[in-house]
Amino acid sequence: MTNIIFGLFLYFPEDKTEYIPAAISFMAFFIAAVLTMRLIIKISKRQEEKAKQFEEQLKKQQAKD
Repeated sequence: MTNIIFGLFLYFPEDKTEYIPAAISFMAFFIAAVLTMRLIIKISKRQEEKAKQFEEQLKKQQAKD
């Protein structure tokens, strides 16, 4: 019974060229994910720097008052 159920979900083709479109789409999504993560990290660092500058500005302003 389990062989029949797993047989519905697992498909290993005899012709290995059928893996090529899957590999291409995997690489495209993987590269997009890496680039998106790098973009998020870059934006996060930029926002962190702005927050630090704003915090320093507030500290200087409070020291004057």
